[in-house]
Amino acid sequence: MAKQKPLKPGYVVPGKEKTSYAFGAMGQGMIYAMMSSYISDYYTNVLKLPLIFVLLLMLGARVWDAINDPLMGMLSDKRTTKLGKLKGYIVYATPLIAILTIAMYTNPGLSKTGTMIYAAITYICWGMAYTMADVPFWSIPNVMTGHAEERGQVVSFAKTLNGIGTAVPEVLLILAPTLIPLLFPNAEYYEATYMSMAVICVVIGSTMYLSSYKGITERYIPKPKERAPGEPSTLKRVFTCKPLMLVVAMGVLSSGRYMIQAAAIHVARYAFYIGPELTPDMDPALKEQYINASVTSVKTVFQVCAIVGMFGAMLLMPYLMKKFDYKKLLITTCLAGFVASIFTTIIGWTTANFYICTPFILISCIPLGVINVISNAMIYDCLDYIELKTGFRDNGLGSACQGFINKIGNAFATCGIILMYMFIDINPENMLANHAVVAATELTRIQNFGMFSLVSIVPGLSMLLCSIPMFFYKISGKEKQKIMDELQAKREAEGIIVK
Repeated sequence: MAKQKPLKPGYVVPGKEKTSYAFGAMGQGMIYAMMSSYISDYYTNVLKLPLIFVLLLMLGARVWDAINDPLMGMLSDKRTTKLGKLKGYIVYATPLIAILTIAMYTNPGLSKTGTMIYAAITYICWGMAYTMADVPFWSIPNVMTGHAEERGQVVSFAKTLNGIGTAVPEVLLILAPTLIPLLFPNAEYYEATYMSMAVICVVIGSTMYLSSYKGITERYIPKPKERAPGEPSTLKRVFTCKPLMLVVAMGVLSSGRYMIQAAAIHVARYAFYIGPELTPDMDPALKEQYINASVTSVKTVFQVCAIVGMFGAMLLMPYLMKKFDYKKLLITTCLAGFVASIFTTIIGWTTANFYICTPFILISCIPLGVINVISNAMIYDCLDYIELKTGFRDNGLGSACQGFINKIGNAFATCGIILMYMFIDINPENMLANHAVVAATELTRIQNFGMFSLVSIVPGLSMLLCSIPMFFYKISGKEKQKIMDELQAKREAEGIIVK
């Protein structure tokens, strides 16, 4: 048997455990990507639901999340399940998430009204089930170790594999034009594609997610502390923590970054066409085949940009987080992403050449990976700060802040896509009816560019805005080290020992 690699002084999490947690995060990423990257396209271009309905559904679900996420955070902080402080929720929620993910991509064959009711129920229930596992899951690094640097490494590795997991549906979409016609020759192409993707991601992702339960050890569980008269409540501790609120503000303002992935399939449909010339007398079935191939090709280019930019950055984050301050990393990369988006926008408008834009799209993807990793690490640092100042550690509620940031970002991205459809006067239901598939070349240049702006200037402006709160964030550099040292001394004085 191979010897366990010695741990650094103060570290307690062996490599095998970090890998187990990260593989669980990878499985979660597969499932989440099915919702975040494709549900808007499924609702608008497959089920052909009214745009205003999709818009209101996304907004309504996020209003509920504003209540649901903090409630789940407080519940996980106050209660310990029979299967562990936090990790037990993985076991309880994953089967529900699996069933509801497949249900979301199942066409019920009902009337338009019935389909809308079905979509609303499955979408909202999916969000609640996902919250039940997501909030505790991303709180787990806090109970795996009390060492800030080691915790950052656990999060960085997990977020990297989580990001790789989100690419699995992308790969399946690339394979779809070859496999779906062979496996389901008589089925509607995109309906069969999305259902197949959902089933594969659920089976593999759920297995990986559940398997992480046994590999995780919950070592650092703060002793329960009752709030004394005059002490701030749980919500007040969180909402009056200025550094944490700045991180939340940064996360909300960075919502536009989700468009690079969420809007990619829409841009592939309506902004660019890559393929043989389409003629008026062309056979409709052949035309549809060419358009579907073009959509896949353009989407593939976005996937490559995301892999090289976002995932490349995430792979480098463990090294970069050791060498550079979180705050400086985030500001620098976000400003670089903004500049790249300007070039992407100018080139897209002046040349309408997709391939010339791709290097700058790739650079725009780099902040996605940086924000995904660093926002979690910053929230954990803020929880350290709250623990030092108040004696309470609200792991679940802190993680709920991150969950809310992710969900609100995804909702803003989806709502932005729907609003753009309305603004440039594209109605998917009419354009896709009776196989009268419309290519991007048949739309006006303003319509093409309007859709393209969702992956160019819109996320760029979002990256610029999200960097502003970070200039006021103080838990960095020497100040951060001072907080960590004082907290460690306080824990030792109180007899808190990590097992």
